[in-house]
Amino acid sequence: MALSMEQVAARVEALRYRNHERDARNLSVLAVRKGQIASVYPEFFPEGVDANVVANFIDVVARDLSEVMAPLPAINCSAANSVSDKARNFADKRTRIAANYFSHSDLSVQMYSGADWYLTYGFVPFMIELDEDSKLPRIRVENPIGAYPEFDRYGRCVAFAKRYMMTLGELVAQFPEYETQILGRDGYTQDLHAQVEMVRYYDKDQSLIYLPKKGNLVLSRALNPMGKMMVVVARKPSIDGEMRGQFDDVLGIQLLRNRFALLAMEAAEKSVQAPIVLPQDVQELQLGGDAVIRTANPAGVRRVELNIPQGAFTEAQLLNQELRSGTRYPEGRSGNIDASIVTGQGVQALMGAFDTQVKSAQAIFASALRDVVSLCFEVDEKIFGSEKTIRGVDSGSPYEITYKPSKDIKGDYSADVRYGMLAGLNPAQGLIFMLQALGGGLISKDMAMRELPFTVNVTQELEKIEIENMRSSLLSGITAMAQAIPAMATSGGDPASIVTKIAGVISARQKGQSLEEAISNVFAPEQPVPSAGAATSPVEQPSPVPGAAPVGGPSMGGGLAPSAPPPDLQTILSTLSGSGKASGRVTTKG
Repeated sequence: MALSMEQVAARVEALRYRNHERDARNLSVLAVRKGQIASVYPEFFPEGVDANVVANFIDVVARDLSEVMAPLPAINCSAANSVSDKARNFADKRTRIAANYFSHSDLSVQMYSGADWYLTYGFVPFMIELDEDSKLPRIRVENPIGAYPEFDRYGRCVAFAKRYMMTLGELVAQFPEYETQILGRDGYTQDLHAQVEMVRYYDKDQSLIYLPKKGNLVLSRALNPMGKMMVVVARKPSIDGEMRGQFDDVLGIQLLRNRFALLAMEAAEKSVQAPIVLPQDVQELQLGGDAVIRTANPAGVRRVELNIPQGAFTEAQLLNQELRSGTRYPEGRSGNIDASIVTGQGVQALMGAFDTQVKSAQAIFASALRDVVSLCFEVDEKIFGSEKTIRGVDSGSPYEITYKPSKDIKGDYSADVRYGMLAGLNPAQGLIFMLQALGGGLISKDMAMRELPFTVNVTQELEKIEIENMRSSLLSGITAMAQAIPAMATSGGDPASIVTKIAGVISARQKGQSLEEAISNVFAPEQPVPSAGAATSPVEQPSPVPGAAPVGGPSMGGGLAPSAPPPDLQTILSTLSGSGKASGRVTTKG
């Protein structure tokens, strides 16, 4: 049974009270990331200074980490019977349907903000909404600021509330039917830029929008047609169940870095503006670059020294190290690597913390997105059951399929969402790991290509690689044949035929023919020309007598046997090694 408006308001107020400390932390982190650290700690900044005076390290870390975590995982709907072609086709179609949910929602772009919010605030909500225009479920990543999820003992979200701040003018524009209730008696005479709090509430029974400060005025109410929560929340691990961001405990260190920078600037300013000490015999003081001071004791003219203890600079370095440790951000990410990388152990040690937190975040995202895909399947089948056509790109190849949810989903809402074996690794590390596994015979080339951090049509790519290798071998054969010409000419052979054929291949390539087509046409065996009056049926030609002189061939003279005919392309190709290197040769038998 759906809760009444009074019960909903009381539940939201209770959630808000339980999370008021978390709200304060989130607003402080948000202000620091926006460069407004002076608004969080005003007593530590002199008058006129209201922003960071050093690099906003927390914002840099959040953006870098989120960009690594943001790429979407792969979706695979496995077949119950992997032997049956029908089951495999059913699973492949569901895989493309699930991938279309991500594409239709533009989730790949939303995840950059989602990963950032996950790091900064400790959780990120995924909301499944009904897109009536496209007749598809739409996934939306919600901002956690002002969001209050409620969980059962199994960690499942059972209620969700979100506060929005809007102006009176925006509210009236979006809900004109409630203009009188929103503006009240004063109407448009009051300030339309005044902020008003609006709350959206979701549970398994209903969703509604109301204004707490307007007597819980309900602007919209709708029953939940699915009868289950349409919100999935990805949460960072916590020892006490409290959702904490990664930077909640390092704001003080960022503050001290700002404070030390201000003190260093003040010390430098005082050093430059320090008073000048003069001997007693100086009666006049001139200032400027060409000033002249007359004194019998010139060594006594100086500025008052301002001694800065070296411990201050050491403390600044310690603060930088503490900030990196607190944010789990290795020094190697900024390119400052003070370690031996001959064996890779230095880089591995510097990047260890970074890899583990990326991998753990992607594991949590995969679990949440698995539930999101399952909900999308169910919404598509139960709410939008009509036949539809979707388009997309699968492993680099475009496709277009038509499906009917009742037939092609058919109550199977399961899906495998995973980041693959390169989860937590940056592209360079992932490539090295993959090549080592491939060289050790642990994985196949097909699997390695499927685990690449970008989409590729494995079947087509393997065909292209094979064609390139065969073309390279074919070209090596032609090159070996050309290299054999000097030896053939030296031994008395006639290289004219080889030269003519190689020139023919070059000419065909210049005309735009492919390499294999050009070689096939030029080196095609010549058909014997039948003599006049001969039968049209083919007659087997006798093989030439070994050692006999070729017709029209050059005479060697001196009683020497004529040279052997030039080797054909097949003979030269047979001398190619496994690496594609040719070792062509020509022999002359006497």
